[in-house]
Amino acid sequence: MQTIPEILAEELGQRQDHVENVITLLDEGNTVPFIARYRKEMHGAMDDQTIRNLADRLAYLRNLEARRQEVKNSIENQGKMTEELSKAIDEAKTLAEVEDLYRPYKQKRRTRATIAREKGLAPLAELLYAQEPDCPAPEEAAKAYVDPEKGVNSAEEALAGASDIIAETISDDAEVRKALRELYLEWADVVSVAAKKDPEDTVYRNYYAFSSPVNKIQGHQVLAVNRGEREEVLKVSVVINRDVALGAIHRRVVRKKCASTEFVENAAADAYDRLIAPSMEREIRATLTETASEGAIGQFALNLKPLLMQPPVKGFVTMGLDPGYRMGCKVAVVDATGKVLDTTVVYPTHGERQKQECIAKLTALIRKDAVKHIAIGNGTASRETEQMTVELIAGLGRDAGVSYAIVNEAGASVYSASPLAAQEFPEFDVNLRSAVSIARRLQDPLAELVKIDPKSIGVGQYQHDMPEKRLTEALDGVVEDCVNAVGVDLNTASAPLLARVSGLNAGVANNVVKYREENGSFRSRKQLLKVPKLGAKAYEQCAGFLRVPESDEILDNTAVHPESYAAAEKLLSICGYTEQDVREGKLAQLKERIRAYGEQRAAEACGVGVPTLRDVAAELMKPGRDPRDELPAPLLRTDVLEIKDLKPGMELKGTVRNVIDFGAFVDIGVHQDGLVHISQICDKFIRHPSEVLSVGDVVTVWVKEVDEKKKRISLTMKKPKK
Repeated sequence: MQTIPEILAEELGQRQDHVENVITLLDEGNTVPFIARYRKEMHGAMDDQTIRNLADRLAYLRNLEARRQEVKNSIENQGKMTEELSKAIDEAKTLAEVEDLYRPYKQKRRTRATIAREKGLAPLAELLYAQEPDCPAPEEAAKAYVDPEKGVNSAEEALAGASDIIAETISDDAEVRKALRELYLEWADVVSVAAKKDPEDTVYRNYYAFSSPVNKIQGHQVLAVNRGEREEVLKVSVVINRDVALGAIHRRVVRKKCASTEFVENAAADAYDRLIAPSMEREIRATLTETASEGAIGQFALNLKPLLMQPPVKGFVTMGLDPGYRMGCKVAVVDATGKVLDTTVVYPTHGERQKQECIAKLTALIRKDAVKHIAIGNGTASRETEQMTVELIAGLGRDAGVSYAIVNEAGASVYSASPLAAQEFPEFDVNLRSAVSIARRLQDPLAELVKIDPKSIGVGQYQHDMPEKRLTEALDGVVEDCVNAVGVDLNTASAPLLARVSGLNAGVANNVVKYREENGSFRSRKQLLKVPKLGAKAYEQCAGFLRVPESDEILDNTAVHPESYAAAEKLLSICGYTEQDVREGKLAQLKERIRAYGEQRAAEACGVGVPTLRDVAAELMKPGRDPRDELPAPLLRTDVLEIKDLKPGMELKGTVRNVIDFGAFVDIGVHQDGLVHISQICDKFIRHPSEVLSVGDVVTVWVKEVDEKKKRISLTMKKPKK
């Protein structure tokens, strides 16, 4: 029997000693970002996602092992454990297989079979089910079990009870259930039909007469029919050829022909129709839903990462516009650090006069505060607000250098009404807070989006149908990885941002902010140890991810961990550099000097492994660098298109807003995002759009079709042939 590290090493394609090291590190309370970044020698440079996958599977396998032991203990306490059964439980690879083996021994609620056993009919059932050559005819055998005192008034009643016992025995047979599970997964179909005879035209129209093999149905289809069923628009079932299913059961329970064979076959049919088929349908649908949910959660996480990692538009005064009709457009101007300079409310959608007043008012604000960028939320009235902004920019003239970007405002209203926003902006109305959030999302998406529940950031599909705990775990993991990959300025970060740093929680993050407010800016990483409740372990986990630009120690503003400072100093020494060279950015030849000295030799001289040496060298060459700066910048615009301006074949630049199973939605500068179907993404075959596209990608697209009435835009990324 394989050990857990052996199983994980095989599944993940990693060395067993590396897997064992990661398990030890996790058990010691180390975080995934810390392990991924600062313990590379111990795990062969696995990335954070691989380590998270390992942690998830480790938890599952440990739960499986614990459940195996619980089941074995229960069966042993009943005095029914056999060597063969014990071996089967030990070899079961899934929780479903363990539960199948436990099924006959599990305490059941009162069933037809238990009632029959109470009437003393178990021996009759065993006799008939054994199907021995000398087995008497069922009618004859049943006569001996007629006993009115026990509630068995006739041979027919005795046989009915025996049939119930045999049916339950067949239903509880682990081999039968395993065979049928495999059969369903291979040959069954998921079928959905309209719940009403004459259904209305709804979003579920494609599922009014839908059928797909269980092994081919797409995750988004599973989630769609599930939701349609919950809303009582669809009826959903799992269908399989009954004769094929019965044949699979007969092969396992029907013996050679004898007097009781037909009776057992009828009991098997009853077992299938009454017990197994409904159970199998529930199980298959639960499996499909779980797989679809994991896929959707994975895609949500995949979309969330590039959204969080969008390059910040740093160093510019930014105006945030939160569009609206009745309540007007909320406006906030923030400086280059995100500090609020001005707020107001304008009404560009209330008529031409009000629009011109709005332009005049915003023009004055732009000139007063030297605004360079305008961030427009993409919600209600975004289209009209964008048109007004284009007119405004045209009036300022090209020399003003003002541009705008559409910002995904998902979750901004959730943040605005939160206790956190009230604490941060007690003097502002809820609506004005969202305008501040929109402006800051352009300046530093990560720092602003960490304040919002990841589920409220609209880059998934069916996220409200997901298992909440699992979705939260996955998305929190993405946020944690992104925050730690970028690093956090210890002297400017908010408490919500600090709480996402490896080793810190909300309480300690608040203590950091409080200490900063009471004692002034941190002057070094070591000063963190003075923060209440931030002990040595937390310091070890968080120090490398926190930046202190004001520190006299240059390494405090890099991702070099304090435990490697001596190694960094030694590396500089053997390569002929000083700390001043680091400050002045004069390490262009560092890699060449390491190569000339010998990478392995240099690592040994510094007392670290080669992976850590490489990381230290990269940080010394670019202290204080932001990995997001190496990604394509957001698309800033100065003009706007309308859907009526779009013509088939038109070439446009756009930003990918969401990647889903069947394609990607792209913002092309009109109010409605266009859909690039998976078949239109590239010329080669791809299984999923995420193989090619990520949220935030700037892409070239061509218009395929436009339906103004339904506000649908079909795009292609394949250049049209002239």
